[in-house]
Amino acid sequence: MKNRIIDVQNVKITISKEELDDYICITDIAKAKSNSARAADVVRNWLRNRGTLEYLSVWEQIYNPEFKVFESEHFKKQAGLLTFTPSVSEWINKTNAIGLYVKRGKYGGTYAHKDLAFEFAAAISPVFKLYLIKEFQRLKEEENNSRQIEWNAKRFLSKSNYLIQTDAVKNYLLPQINYRENLQWLAYAEEADILNVALFGFTAKAWREANPELAKKSNVRDFATINELTVLSNLESHNAQMIKERKGKEERFKSLQEIAEYQLNVLNTAEQIKRIESCDNNVTSSGVLCVEERPAMRNNRDC
Repeated sequence: MKNRIIDVQNVKITISKEELDDYICITDIAKAKSNSARAADVVRNWLRNRGTLEYLSVWEQIYNPEFKVFESEHFKKQAGLLTFTPSVSEWINKTNAIGLYVKRGKYGGTYAHKDLAFEFAAAISPVFKLYLIKEFQRLKEEENNSRQIEWNAKRFLSKSNYLIQTDAVKNYLLPQINYRENLQWLAYAEEADILNVALFGFTAKAWREANPELAKKSNVRDFATINELTVLSNLESHNAQMIKERKGKEERFKSLQEIAEYQLNVLNTAEQIKRIESCDNNVTSSGVLCVEERPAMRNNRDC
């Protein structure tokens, strides 16, 4: 994902989406206290503080199993000494920390996990911290609303195409089937499961049996990704057309399975490309590749 910019009391602050969470540029935050030229010094002075080092160490121990606690003690012992001027890179390299990273080039600076960035903002100004949190929450709400709108649109499209498909079944399959009036849904369910197996690899019944609690209020398609819903919408259209062409279920299933595999691969690849495009932020306008020290979150967590 590309960097996002928020405006906090007329200070532009960059937010970078990393592997599992948001990192905020604390160099930008520092500009609320000092000019751009001295922002790096503000970050360095914050890192010299023993309270800062204690907080960073505790955070790392909670979220980073590879954090070197013993090495962090050396930093804390020197905290407050006039000769103690640690750099962020030094902290990262010696302790294997993941809460901070340094980015050079465009949008360069020191980035901190949002938990740590809010603490840094508090050191700058408690009022500024509150405004930062407010703007950050507003950004997340906008992103969530945007994703929900997109998901709802894909879900609506999927349901609309399902109506087209069931109409095709009624017009082209049911007349050839010996059925009773109250068993018409069987034909529809069978068609739905052709799509489910082609896309998900299992039937709706199998999913319900595996997820009895979820099945009380939801179905398998409610848990589909946006890409899966997009492919599902296309599969329903293709299936409706093949039904009109009087193609058998086996032939249609094989075709739908190939389409699902191909389209999911295309869409998932496109998402990967979008992530790679975010690396454009690491290339300067002169075309020189920027060096970036970026951590990978090493354990799953809900932040």
